[in-house]
Amino acid sequence: MKIIKEFARYIVGALFIFSGIIKVNDPVGTAIKLEEYFQVFASDIAPFFEWFVPAALFLSVVLSVLEVVLGVALIIGYRMRLTAWVLLAMIVFFTFLTFYSAYFNKVTDCGCFGDAIKLTPWQSFYKDIILLVLIAVIFWKRGDYKLLLSTKMSEIKVAGTTIVMIVLAIYAIQHLPFIDFRAYKIGNHLPTLMQNSEPLKYIYIMKKDGEKFEFEVYPSEEGYEYVDARLVNPDAAAKITDLNVWQGDDDYTDQLLSGIKLVIIIHQIEKTSLDEIDRLRNLTYNNPRFDPWILTSSGYEKFEAFRHANQLAAPYFFADATVLKTMVRSNPGVLLLKDGVVLAKWHYNDTPLADDVIEILNRQ
Repeated sequence: MKIIKEFARYIVGALFIFSGIIKVNDPVGTAIKLEEYFQVFASDIAPFFEWFVPAALFLSVVLSVLEVVLGVALIIGYRMRLTAWVLLAMIVFFTFLTFYSAYFNKVTDCGCFGDAIKLTPWQSFYKDIILLVLIAVIFWKRGDYKLLLSTKMSEIKVAGTTIVMIVLAIYAIQHLPFIDFRAYKIGNHLPTLMQNSEPLKYIYIMKKDGEKFEFEVYPSEEGYEYVDARLVNPDAAAKITDLNVWQGDDDYTDQLLSGIKLVIIIHQIEKTSLDEIDRLRNLTYNNPRFDPWILTSSGYEKFEAFRHANQLAAPYFFADATVLKTMVRSNPGVLLLKDGVVLAKWHYNDTPLADDVIEILNRQ
């Protein structure tokens, strides 16, 4: 039992630290995921969950930092009775979330490990069941764990971890994630990621006379009823499937991915920061080295009023809000594309000058 107890301590502690650091790296992404959950719960369970949407970013930071702190506290054995209670409460809550997502197919990615590791809803649920068992062992044996460091040193470790994680989270919010795990990270060629790396292969599940059959090729014989299809090589699927840019009835996606485009992303004008609007405005002026574009998810009339009020001279196009949030964790944000390759991206707090953009282009 001692081996199981110690195994549970280190495995759970390491997973909580890893999961928490991934979220601290991208608090805005975690907040987006929390908003999804709150909106689903508001629709399915009770309207009051909508009240939590404005607090999603704050809760993202709290939960992310708490995960890391709990992992550290667990490994060093700090205040194990309290630590075990909080761990149990969190895993019960997370297990409910992942079960709800999996069973009702509401949120297709729980965001457990941010964008670093993608899990299906059922994989997330099974992962939480395993953690629930391990944390149950920790909770049962919580009085048997010994403090590995002195009390003073343990307090310094826990307090230091809390401060460092909060500072990192705030920095990531005010700038951009330290590590970008998304398909739109610097250096990626977007047109390549929009294509399957190899032909997709499926297993077709069919039904005939009450019995199920599986085929690698869709059966042409009569009498079979289609049940489901399972993708055999999901890693070959395109990493970007929803990038579409339009204006009116015309598609401009190919134009976005050709030539040199300085893309200003404004996905919700109601939540757009105007702190650096003067620098953004300067980027919209005609420049011989790059074409300034604006991508927005706001409606035509709203964005027309916003554009005129802020004197944004660049042509603007429309895209899905989720896609724009994935491209850059900033509203507004800036991307520099050259023939579909992401050369740079900026948070609005780090909005570049035209000279900064030209300097990057000169290095290519």
